[in-house]
Amino acid sequence: MSSLTTKAIPAPLVATRPAIQHGVWRRRLLIGIVIAYAGLLIIAPLVSLTAGAFKEGVGAVITALSQPDVLASFWRTLLVSLIVVTVHAIFGTVVAWVMVRHDFRGRNLLNGLIDMPFAVSPVVAGYMLLLLFGRNGFLAPLLTTLDIRIAFALPGIILATLFVSLPFMIRELIPVLEAFGVKQEQAAATLGANGWQTFWYITLPALRWGFIYGVTLTFARALGEFGAVLVIGGGLQGSTETSTLYIFRALDERQYVGAYSAAIVLGLFSLLLIMGTDLLRKKEH
Repeated sequence: MSSLTTKAIPAPLVATRPAIQHGVWRRRLLIGIVIAYAGLLIIAPLVSLTAGAFKEGVGAVITALSQPDVLASFWRTLLVSLIVVTVHAIFGTVVAWVMVRHDFRGRNLLNGLIDMPFAVSPVVAGYMLLLLFGRNGFLAPLLTTLDIRIAFALPGIILATLFVSLPFMIRELIPVLEAFGVKQEQAAATLGANGWQTFWYITLPALRWGFIYGVTLTFARALGEFGAVLVIGGGLQGSTETSTLYIFRALDERQYVGAYSAAIVLGLFSLLLIMGTDLLRKKEH
């Protein structure tokens, strides 16, 4: 009987069955670890936040979010984020282009400086801006002469957010530009296209998804900035209070429903922004 079984099933197939089963269990284990990791760090806090926001019912959430100071903080955050995204969309694209297409002295230094916001604490970044633009800052005499206020005002918040969100657009575009190469641009030039026409009709379409992801990540980062904005802006209610600073103040004043509700709005907006970008790309492909 055993000999018949052995003849019916080739020896290599019999030998590979334990290996296949081992591979299946290893794959399931890895998937389980990933799900547990994501659940612990992302899903569990979101569930806790949602439960805290709706603890007193939907009416309490609507009431909290409809307060004038809350609405003003959201509009202020949106304004700052749109300005930051516009600036980085323009200058981030230029920086990425120069970094890939040109070799110049100091290029490596510039490449390292671009990543500085990843290494420097946002609180430290805000403090550095305060040392420059504060009342006793390095540029204070010039700002006083020109009657310009940056610290504890909207311009300071914009500068802080620009700093912390600097790398996202550039780091998304550099690999795309490197992969794209220069052959199509050179072909366009031989056909008589000038530099602007080549960039607009050849290069920019190739950068489309890198550009979109850069804008998305920059916008999401700008929405959630707290430390640098707190230091340079001061969180003045009705003046420099953004949505994250409102959440901080609401928690400090034990207005938990308002804090949780505002946090959910920010989180959902960023999540939908990123998921929407992914869905659009999947549909295109």
